[in-house]
Amino acid sequence: MKVLHVIPSISSKLGGPTQVVLNLVQALQTEGISIEIATTNDDIEGVISDVPLCQLVEYKGVPVWFFPRSARMKEFLPSISFTSWLWQNIQNYDILDNHYLFSYLPTCAAMIAQWQQVPYTVRTMGQLAPWALAQSKIKKQIYSNTFERRNLAHAAAIHSTSVGEMEDTIRFGVNPPKIVLPLGVHPPVKIADAKHQIRHQYHISEQVPIVLFLSRLHYKKRPELLIQTLSHLAAQQQKFYLILAGSGEPEYVQSLHEMVASLNLEQQTSFVGFVSGYEKDLLLQGSDLFVLPTYSENFGIALAEAMVSGLPVVTTPGAQIAPEIAQAKAGIIVEGEIEALKAAIAHLLNSPQLRHELGENGRLFALKYYSWQAIAQKLASVYQAILNQEPLPDPIISMSTYSY
Repeated sequence: MKVLHVIPSISSKLGGPTQVVLNLVQALQTEGISIEIATTNDDIEGVISDVPLCQLVEYKGVPVWFFPRSARMKEFLPSISFTSWLWQNIQNYDILDNHYLFSYLPTCAAMIAQWQQVPYTVRTMGQLAPWALAQSKIKKQIYSNTFERRNLAHAAAIHSTSVGEMEDTIRFGVNPPKIVLPLGVHPPVKIADAKHQIRHQYHISEQVPIVLFLSRLHYKKRPELLIQTLSHLAAQQQKFYLILAGSGEPEYVQSLHEMVASLNLEQQTSFVGFVSGYEKDLLLQGSDLFVLPTYSENFGIALAEAMVSGLPVVTTPGAQIAPEIAQAKAGIIVEGEIEALKAAIAHLLNSPQLRHELGENGRLFALKYYSWQAIAQKLASVYQAILNQEPLPDPIISMSTYSY
């Protein structure tokens, strides 16, 4: 079996989506599947300059085809060379796995797959959530009616990462078979003195709990709501130190710096930029509380990473694994407004034992349900059923029945 994954960009600056596709492909390779990625050389502000174009290369342990982006229109990223290459080479693959909607590469791949009768699956990546569809609403309605509804209708399967995401596809009117299969996380290498290291690095007292925001700095994730909420707690003499880890558009990041300064939080806030590897593990293991007050997350890989690291979480119903977090008693789910968020954060800041209990619950839950290898095995069985023209196996990992 030979599979091609198509995704607009695998820039490390995109965080979750890049990590997901690389980890998923690596896990599928261990299942004996011959698998490649096709993407652009997009790197948000610029391009990935150290990769050959229009040829298969080894990139971060997986085989990748990079094609030059013809322009950058947010996530659309057209690539004429990709179009020509895929038209000539699609028959070399048994199945395509398309990531994302409203973007040139997966749209183009779906259309060529239909013309040349190659089966494909689609991972919608939260793009059918009500909040996501409300952004650039008219453009998305036109795009949907022109391309996406047809492309989704002809997919061999739609891959959702949560029950909530599957319900979004149903509301959108998508009829093909749907599979619900979460994303995975790798258990971190234990850093025994993480809490001491992080406090030494950022000059934080042992008595001050650390609040971590680790995600892309984007208005969808609502870091400004977290900053505003913490300013209210600071006014009440609540002790905390905020670490904001992630990159984003320079203008937006600058606005966050200005907000922190205007609210007099500079002495208890650090912007550390994009982190990975050891530094990321250090933040996740050394902090006391993870907060993501997001408008919308189809899965929320950052939340899963916090959980597997034993970090209690506070998030909103916009994160579609929120029901699983609540069911596992791994954190607190609140509406995305200041008073509710303030109450949840204050409760955990003042309750070390509860933080420990929630964190341990989340760690055990993530180890059980967010295993990349188990997910790859399920997805491989879906691919095989599609190729054999058989009914799809039930790949749903039901977390609604999970009990503690």
